[in-house]
Amino acid sequence: MGHKLPQRNAPECLQRERLASSRLFSIEQLDLKFSNGERRLYERIVVQSRGAVLIVPLIDNNSFILVREYAAGTERYELGFPKGLKESAETSLEAADRELKEEVGMGARRMQLIKSLTLAPGYFDASIDVILAEELYPQTAEGDEPEDIEVLTWSFDDVDALMARSDFSEARSITALYMVKHLLDKRG
Repeated sequence: MGHKLPQRNAPECLQRERLASSRLFSIEQLDLKFSNGERRLYERIVVQSRGAVLIVPLIDNNSFILVREYAAGTERYELGFPKGLKESAETSLEAADRELKEEVGMGARRMQLIKSLTLAPGYFDASIDVILAEELYPQTAEGDEPEDIEVLTWSFDDVDALMARSDFSEARSITALYMVKHLLDKRG
């Protein structure tokens, strides 16, 4: 059963100022006036990309592929699903196909968009499309990674052990795992 929410008008942006920028993102300050007359200053990070994809590669209905690669944000190696930025004029499915070949060395005969996710939408304008990749076959493409990415297979029967690992902590990968598990459970 869905819930109908009342329609709200977006606040009026009275002023927008760029506070800082890098090649990856900029920080903006927004002076917003809400419909009730309240004014607030907000800061947000605007990502300089065309979007991103995260791929859940299924080997079969009970096993999937993960990658382990260095994450500069946490300054350690992280386990998660393959992911990457969309390139110019790529659709999400085309980007997922390319990233899967580059990072995992596999192509997929069947791909499906599961859901577009945001991360901290109060602060970021970025989103990532979660793609389910099935009917995998060997196919490589040269990527832009600084080192070889470790590729692991994992079973849905062993999800508790995966969740207990300190290097499997990325919210997007955890969310994607449970979304795909739910989808597979519904398929029967």
